[in-house]
Amino acid sequence: MADIREVRQVVVMGVSGVGKSTVAKGISLTLGWTYAEGDAFHSPANVAKMASGHPLTDDDRWPWLASIGDWMSGEIAAGHSSVITCSALRRAYRDVLREGRPEVVFCHLVAGEDLVADRISNRRSHFMPSSLLHSQYQTLEPLEPDEPGVVVPVDGTAAEVLTRTLDALGITPPPAEGARS
Repeated sequence: MADIREVRQVVVMGVSGVGKSTVAKGISLTLGWTYAEGDAFHSPANVAKMASGHPLTDDDRWPWLASIGDWMSGEIAAGHSSVITCSALRRAYRDVLREGRPEVVFCHLVAGEDLVADRISNRRSHFMPSSLLHSQYQTLEPLEPDEPGVVVPVDGTAAEVLTRTLDALGITPPPAEGARS
């Protein structure tokens, strides 16, 4: 198992509604790592475009990905392990995120389109409409064997998915306070 004191940058990736934020927050709380929501790095124009039902183009995404990469570089320089959400649907996007950052590993959360569509239809206060979900599945390029990362199915409870994620990443959480060794 990995030593959690090593500086690591985990990008929790996948289509909108697959559970990226839930898993990333769980990793952050369990390990005490810095957490960031990738959506917060979008420009107001990107958010407005998606909210109006229009998918982003690569030209829309490159500055967003660069901002996320800059944030991770800052975390690495500060000696902080962190976890951030980012759809990272295409290999080219993931290449931007890990360029010059060997600490970056991807956690690709996977689920069928029907399950994710149901989740999106039940969530509130998010700018991404369910009408764009199919385009995300069409754009998605799964992790390739030479990319640093793991694939985690999201069936089950949030706690089960978090445990599965930590296991897949090879991370043993620290013992709970008061637990005997």
